Amino acid sequence: MASASLGTAAAASPGALLAACVEGQGSAAHSWARSPELANPPEGSRNLADLLHFLCILHGRYPGVVDHAAARTAEPDARRWLAEAAYAFAGERAYLARLAVAAGPLPSTPGAADSDSAVQAQRHALEMLAGSERNGCALGAAMAVILDWSVIRRPLDTAARRLGIEVPAFAAADPRRIAAVADGFGGSPPALRALLFGAQQILLQHYGLWELLESRARARVPV
Repeated sequence: MASASLGTAAAASPGALLAACVEGQGSAAHSWARSPELANPPEGSRNLADLLHFLCILHGRYPGVVDHAAARTAEPDARRWLAEAAYAFAGERAYLARLAVAAGPLPSTPGAADSDSAVQAQRHALEMLAGSERNGCALGAAMAVILDWSVIRRPLDTAARRLGIEVPAFAAADPRRIAAVADGFGGSPPALRALLFGAQQILLQHYGLWELLESRARARVPV
C-alpha cells in the first residue's frame, strides 16, 4: 500500500495528506473492493452477503466511530462537521441494516470461527481509536471512515440495486469540506500526527476487512 509520509507535511496540506492516505491505504487500494466477483454470478450473492454482515459488525452499531469523535472534539469547525457526519452516517447504518436483512444469512464458510475472531478484533480496534484521548486521533478516524465509505458504498449500492432497494444519497463525503476541516485542525505537527494516525489506523482495518472477505470467498470455491 502507498503511504503519505509525515515528512511531506511541509509540502502538502493536512487535507491533501489525508486524501493521499485514503487513496493509498484504504479500500481503494484493495482489488477485492472493486472486484466483479462481489456482484457477478455464481458467487456474487454470497460475497455481497459476506460484505454486508461484516460491515454491520464494524459500523452497524450505535454509537460508532463518528459519534464518539463528535463527543471528543472541541474545535468548533471540526465539531460542526462531525455533527453533520454523525447524522449522515446514522442513515448509512439504517441503509446497511436493510441491505443485510435483504441479502440473507452469512454464507457458510470454512474457517468461520477464525473469521469471526478477526472481525471482532477489528471492531475492538475501531472502538479504541474512537475512544482515544489523543487530541485529533478520533477526528482523523472519523474522517477516514467517511471518506473511505465512498469507496465501500459502491458494492453496497450494487447490492441495493440487485435487491430492489432504493439507493440513498450520501452527502457527508464531501472531500473539499473534509480537507478544509483537516487544514484548520492540523496546523501544528502534534495535531497533524494525531489526525493522520487515527486515519491510517482506520484505513488499516478497512484494508484488512477486504483481505478477510477475499480469503473467505476463496475458501468457498471448491478446489
